Amino acid sequence: MIVIDEGDGELVGWEHPDEVRAWKREHKSRALEDKRTSAAEAVSKFVDDGDLFASGGFGHVRISTPILHEIIRQDVNDLTLSGKTAVFDADLLIGAGVVTEVETAYTFAHETRGLAPAGRRKVESGECEVVAEASNAALQWRFLAAKMGVPFVPARVLAGTDTFEYSSAKQVEDPWSGDPVTLLPACYPDVVAIHVSKADKYGNAVIDGIGVEDPQLASAAKRLIVTAEEIVDTDEIRDDPSATDIPYFLTDAVVEAPYGSYPGEMPGQYYFDEDHLVEWLDRSASEEGVEAYLNEYVHGTDDFEEYLTSVGGLDLFAELEAIERYERDAEYPWL
Repeated sequence: MIVIDEGDGELVGWEHPDEVRAWKREHKSRALEDKRTSAAEAVSKFVDDGDLFASGGFGHVRISTPILHEIIRQDVNDLTLSGKTAVFDADLLIGAGVVTEVETAYTFAHETRGLAPAGRRKVESGECEVVAEASNAALQWRFLAAKMGVPFVPARVLAGTDTFEYSSAKQVEDPWSGDPVTLLPACYPDVVAIHVSKADKYGNAVIDGIGVEDPQLASAAKRLIVTAEEIVDTDEIRDDPSATDIPYFLTDAVVEAPYGSYPGEMPGQYYFDEDHLVEWLDRSASEEGVEAYLNEYVHGTDDFEEYLTSVGGLDLFAELEAIERYERDAEYPWL
């Protein structure tokens, strides 16, 4: 195979597929085991300093906030982040100083709400380094290659762009046509956290609404923590097996976490808390503001349930549920 060009980005998360397959045979059981646990126990058991971490969901939608809080609360250090459509989750972890390297597709903004003050400041100061870049599709297909158990997937993307120059991809000559094609290397995150609509105690998980890359990401992960709005009986999962997006044998821990995507949205259940997101944006404009936010909402609470009470509890969520059902209009303080 003739290599035409290659990016200068760090090869993040690549391992030989056979080595990962052997690791999973040794460390991941296919037995039907009760995997219910707390967010604190899941992070303590499965997240280590220096891990490559990836967060499921899309932007501010379906993020696993209980796991983000516990990573910060337990003072995990030197994480590398696979940042595909990672916004509040990325900004919070980078701002807290637990992420020191990022492969970025979309990481340093809050979409229509504005840029990400904390994350951008950490990169500009050198406390966090962007070690590689990718497009959204390219990073998703890196997870797809890992799911397939192949070292790379070919795609007709990135070529001729600055993103390619900062990526870990290679451009080669297609052995059939002779035309250039981009090879995207597999990526195996050490640990992934995905928030889902419901799961059973074994880790079979259902995502209502768009799954984005989460089925691929779940398969690529060496360790997978699933947080769920509710844990249901396995019979409910078996009643509609085609709805299962993540099978149990990929999952290492299951955490029941109602409102677990807060302050993000959970499709069909509750809307974004725009006021809280603006509070983060305002406070994170300075290091002192980040510290104050974390002291109030993360270090100042014992767990995610106490955090939800501190931000407004059931009264607040009744409002966010009404907005999601189109029973009242949302207000956007950032407009």
